[in-house]
Amino acid sequence: MALHNQLGKEGEKIAVKYLKNRGYLIHHTNWRMSNLEVDIIAEDKEELVFVEVKTRSSSEYGEPEEAVVFKKEKDLIRIAAVYLENLELEVSARFDIISIIIENEKSNIIHFEDAFSSMTSGMA
Repeated sequence: MALHNQLGKEGEKIAVKYLKNRGYLIHHTNWRMSNLEVDIIAEDKEELVFVEVKTRSSSEYGEPEEAVVFKKEKDLIRIAAVYLENLELEVSARFDIISIIIENEKSNIIHFEDAFSSMTSGMA
């Protein structure tokens, strides 16, 4: 496995642990549909949360969350819509980003709750 893939998998494990410690119920990790994927689908109180995890070894080339560009937002919104439709769920949902920098065996985590919405991404 390539080093960046290992870093990404490690970041996702850290994010799952982080969310569980904050009382989130984890429903799925790496849920796929066709060529789209959402890193974590969790529940926070009565809300379904679709989480994109971005992990880097440094911020030398920008912060991890900056990698969640407009196209990625649209893809996450699309996969969330399919997920909700397939399970026939009518619940409140939001999109979070968890940004992780792993340096010297330490993790710096920033959690952006409700980072974007279907309204801000033009997918109402």
